[in-house]
Amino acid sequence: MSVESEQFNIGEMMFHHTADAHELDFGGYIIHLPQWEPIHIAGMAIDLSPTRHVVFLILAAVIVLGLMWAAARGIEKARKDGVAPRGFAGMMEMIVLYVRNEIAIANIGEEEGARWAPFIMTLFFLILVANLLGLIPFGSSPTGNLAMTGALAFIVFLAIEVGGMVKLGFKGYMHTIFPKVEGLSGAGAVAMSLGMAPIEVLSKLVKPFALAVRLFGNMTAGHFVLLSLFGIVFMFSNLGIWSAGIGLVTGAVVVGIMFLEIIVALLQAYVFALLSAVFIGMMQHEH
Repeated sequence: MSVESEQFNIGEMMFHHTADAHELDFGGYIIHLPQWEPIHIAGMAIDLSPTRHVVFLILAAVIVLGLMWAAARGIEKARKDGVAPRGFAGMMEMIVLYVRNEIAIANIGEEEGARWAPFIMTLFFLILVANLLGLIPFGSSPTGNLAMTGALAFIVFLAIEVGGMVKLGFKGYMHTIFPKVEGLSGAGAVAMSLGMAPIEVLSKLVKPFALAVRLFGNMTAGHFVLLSLFGIVFMFSNLGIWSAGIGLVTGAVVVGIMFLEIIVALLQAYVFALLSAVFIGMMQHEH
């Protein structure tokens, strides 16, 4: 085996492309991001310096904003002309209506679902674009960072609980923590309600945790599979004519998995938005 092959470390290559960093790597052309002094709060050092995932998260937000602006312009023009939106505007209208009607309203309710639809749409489109950014050359997926998915899940958690308290009132919300057990009264009902409280609180925390881990795990696993296959080409680069054959076969497999990853990126955005709507709807209609 050649020295170059011996020095190649597939694990190092995988973590280099998936881990967060204070630099942007464009195939050897590296842009170093500014690093600021950490902020110390209660004995903890909080680093607010921008990283690769932060940059691509901002890029994803800008892309979503641009897509929505372009779609809105196209739909507005079509309405003025008295025709149905076509092309990109028509496609975006179809996706927005699907998310609104089949995800938000179907799971939250007619009235409340329409109010929550913009929030659900924001989650769907932001996650979708963030997922797809990791599939472009020299790109990076912010949803492959547990801090990113955790932050999204925390926002959903606040939406579930705060929205539930507003809808149900304080007394109704407290019943979601201390449930009233039908058929019991007196001391037995109180004991059962208190005993169920830790389980109810745990269930509230498990929902956002599942959202964060599912999205992070699926996006990270997909990138690992693709990078592992790319690593095979370099690991067997010293076999002469056989290296070309391995490279062709591996390349074909990578292309197939890349298409699969596009589907996974769409599916994970859909699942995150769907489960968020389901959890919000469950709290909105809690009794």
